[in-house]
Amino acid sequence: MTKVISFISRKGGTGKTTNAINLSTMLNNLGHKVALIETDTNYTLSTLRKMEVFQSETAEEPAFEILGSDDDRIAAELEALKPKNTYDFIVVDSAGKTTDEGIKKLCLISDAVIVPSSLTQNDLLVTYQTITDLSPARDLNADLRIMVLPNRIHSLTKIKTIQDAMENLNAHVLNVAVPQKNLFVNFSTILAEEQYRDIAREILKQLGDGQT
Repeated sequence: MTKVISFISRKGGTGKTTNAINLSTMLNNLGHKVALIETDTNYTLSTLRKMEVFQSETAEEPAFEILGSDDDRIAAELEALKPKNTYDFIVVDSAGKTTDEGIKKLCLISDAVIVPSSLTQNDLLVTYQTITDLSPARDLNADLRIMVLPNRIHSLTKIKTIQDAMENLNAHVLNVAVPQKNLFVNFSTILAEEQYRDIAREILKQLGDGQT
């Protein structure tokens, strides 16, 4: 059955788009059928995909779709897509200014919500508020998993240090971290970044799909 993984945060710049595309390319690389939907009206990833295809030396179409939507339509579209089981995973890159109603509806149709966060005080405060806003959805969607993905973490930072910094967040903190590396920021919408494999596997593990 199709599973929906939504990246949500109350502010822009936390790493939603970067991690949504890195997860999508890696899931595709691991052999899953994937669709990525972005709800930002600028459709950044769709534009980048077109540029990459145009610049590619091969004429082959990429193996997964990047679709556009918006805050008002995404939940209804997911409700229509999910039962068709066309995809193994649908990854949603939500807009930075998602409305309260938009967040609620997206959470009700999602299997997992991932909130990326660095260890800066500002990001931790935003993450705390985001999770607080998401929490009521757990009462209506008992299967919803809310996860925090440590993002832009110095490579020498220990997992215990990360866990201690995020211990007051009412969500599962993933036991992996996305390091501060340009290879994750300068992403491709086609090619998977091999160093993202462990992060993708940890997310799949939390969803009960850890066999990959």
